[in-house]
Amino acid sequence: MEAVMDPQNPADLPATDLLALYARRALSPVEVLEAVLARAEAAEPVLRALYAPAPDAARAAARASEARWMRGEALALDGVPATVKENIATQGVPMPLGTAARRDAPASPADAPPAARLREAGAVIFAKTTMPDYGMLSSGLSSFHPLTRNPWDTDRGPGGSSSGSGAAAAAGYGPLHLGTDIGGSVRLPACWCGVVGLKPSHGRVPIDPPYYGRCAGPLTRTVADAALMMRVLSRPDVRDATALPPSDLPWDDLDGLGLRGVRLGLTLEAGAGLPLDPAVRAVVEAAARLLAQAGAVVVPVAPVLTPAMLEGLDLFWRQRAWLDIAALDEDRREAVLPFIRAWAEGGRGLSGEAVFHGMSQMAAMRDAALAAIRPHDFLIGPVSPNPPFPAGHASPTNDPRTAMAHIAYTVPFNMSEQPAVSVPAGFTPEGLPVGLQIAGKRFDDVGVLRLARAFEGLRGPLRNWPAPA
Repeated sequence: MEAVMDPQNPADLPATDLLALYARRALSPVEVLEAVLARAEAAEPVLRALYAPAPDAARAAARASEARWMRGEALALDGVPATVKENIATQGVPMPLGTAARRDAPASPADAPPAARLREAGAVIFAKTTMPDYGMLSSGLSSFHPLTRNPWDTDRGPGGSSSGSGAAAAAGYGPLHLGTDIGGSVRLPACWCGVVGLKPSHGRVPIDPPYYGRCAGPLTRTVADAALMMRVLSRPDVRDATALPPSDLPWDDLDGLGLRGVRLGLTLEAGAGLPLDPAVRAVVEAAARLLAQAGAVVVPVAPVLTPAMLEGLDLFWRQRAWLDIAALDEDRREAVLPFIRAWAEGGRGLSGEAVFHGMSQMAAMRDAALAAIRPHDFLIGPVSPNPPFPAGHASPTNDPRTAMAHIAYTVPFNMSEQPAVSVPAGFTPEGLPVGLQIAGKRFDDVGVLRLARAFEGLRGPLRNWPAPA
């Protein structure tokens, strides 16, 4: 892969531009879809980001969209190509959850809420995207899907668990990609693939099934496209009992934040997990200086986590995963990725006291994250302590004993239910993307996107996107 591409290729245009071009009859949804399908066809032999592509159904949807535009009846995302992560149900498509243990999963009977909202808005869903077993890795490694690779360096992984979503966004498989995040699974691939990834406030985007910290959110190349998706994704759905009340938020008003006097807490140390890589630190510190030069008040913040919090959370999730895996017959259990089996077995035989203590660490994280942001308007810092790691590794350490050592910057905001976004901030000396995380107070999703948009402007254009050689 090389960092060159035709800037006029419709596959590389943001959704905001596509909608404007459609409205002027300067471009057709059919033309755009064909450009996206051609891009994916060229890149997929290497990247392997897609699952269950449906080009014929997508072509029919693009033609229907073109007709609506011609009649003046266009919908909010009409004709914009999109992908949906494999674990978000889409009608008629099996959902194996990334694992060969579910290789014969039945077809989903209906669209889950986030997929339904995209389809209702006219987005052209042309494929699902890959994920690791049960979504329990920050890696493109799966026992069911082929190994997914990072477009910036195909020897590296894209992150996870929204692996294919991050890779597809970076490679220009159209502008809109939908992932899920329970500990960093949108923000980590966004960080390592050099795109924007938003984990909304818990309940802002209805999801089915809901669970502790689980959110669906956009992966896009621009903040404006993430906001465009959120305007649609945040519409209500009765299937999510944890959903927030419907709100008419100003998703289109991204330029409403002046930086002078905005209070930013800078969290350079996580307090647990892996140490911060010097190259990542340099990019994040440079981003903080840009914001300070623009008038923001940047103040160092003590670490949010403790090792006990991260270790307790790890134990709880191991035990939950082991219950799922132990319930399988021997053949299916052996089909689970060996790394996941080894990690989950750490939860085997835990006492009720140990599991309760582990679960209680989610509340401890919540309280710590909310206390950390209280004196500030936003918290900023790394998304991950490390750059992208080798594609064939299950995690940065590739060791089941430290499987969660890299999520210490992201997971607190799942537990605290705060919005947090990864926005591209720069590159390591080796040319690997680094993201800046911006976390806001609970329910301030628009504020987080406004600060991300302001930083996007201060940062200026990044280098060209990777494209097939």
